[in-house]
Amino acid sequence: MASENRHLLRADHVGSLLRPKRIKKARLQKANGEITPGELRSIENEEITRVVEKQKEIGLQAVTDGEFRRAWWHFDFLEQLDGVIGYEKESGGIQFQQKQTKARAIKVTDRLDFTEHPMVSDFQFLHDIAGSHTAKMTIPSPSMLHFRGEIDKEAYSDPEEFFHDLAQTYKKAIRAFYDAGCRYLQLDDTAWAYLCSGEQREQLKEKGHDPEQLVTWYANTINEAVTDRPDDLELSIHICRGNFRSTWIASGGYEPVAETLFQRLHVDRFFLEYDSDRAGGFEPLRFVNRRDLQIVLGLVTSKFGELENPDDIKRRIDEASRFVDGDQLNLSPQCGFASTEEGNLLTEEEQWAKLSHVVNLAREIWK
Repeated sequence: MASENRHLLRADHVGSLLRPKRIKKARLQKANGEITPGELRSIENEEITRVVEKQKEIGLQAVTDGEFRRAWWHFDFLEQLDGVIGYEKESGGIQFQQKQTKARAIKVTDRLDFTEHPMVSDFQFLHDIAGSHTAKMTIPSPSMLHFRGEIDKEAYSDPEEFFHDLAQTYKKAIRAFYDAGCRYLQLDDTAWAYLCSGEQREQLKEKGHDPEQLVTWYANTINEAVTDRPDDLELSIHICRGNFRSTWIASGGYEPVAETLFQRLHVDRFFLEYDSDRAGGFEPLRFVNRRDLQIVLGLVTSKFGELENPDDIKRRIDEASRFVDGDQLNLSPQCGFASTEEGNLLTEEEQWAKLSHVVNLAREIWK
């Protein structure tokens, strides 16, 4: 991403897209041994090419592969790190409001590192077909390995040592994606939203965690990971309250972590969920004290197909501009459309209508 254009993505999106039936069928066939991994990848390539062209057609400047090669937004990446394994638990997936995910989990069993990771070549394919558009890569934040993973004490008995190695692992990952052509990298993170929730903070305490210690560890780890990144690499963080089959997990405004997020984290853009009152008001944006920090307001929901009233969106952007300069504001859905392969409860046509709505609104608001 050229430095002079890095802050001109007024209409943006988080990244994941509804999996087409062809992808779902092919993944099932591959799991059953009916097609080869190569045949599955060929189908994925064709479907990714199709949705990249669709993103270009509706006017998005940054394009993603829709996370079509993944089952999960986070586990697929994390379990391919050196020292991490993924496994199926006997029971108990991640609990959302009245819904629960499949019982997948990850565990740190050895020293962390980033060497041969398949998602680098996944990005290279996206980069090759993006053309003049910006190829955006999305990966889970380093916080998520600690927040969602089990850590074997034989691998790491000292938390400080764990977070040090985690930061160095991500530093290598960022360099690998950059060397593959990535100029726009997004870290997806639900931990910060949990730390905004009084209920979730209490649950963390019951599990033996100190929420304020987590704030410090997570902020320091992210900052260390992004230290010395190239100047022309745009780095964003997406803060999410949960997104599975159109349901959610955490509630609470950004106030408890806003100062840390907006004044301490060394990133260029924040994707903030603001599509419901569960996110609170815009007052925490008063902590934004950098003129070069971009705030992407997730005012359009990815959970349902009904289009938002344009006047309501404009009014809310005006409200946000009371706390941060309007030139620093951007628009997007609050999350992706398919954080897991199951996807949210809307149609592909409704998905594209949502994204077109974002583009059209941004063109009108920031003329």
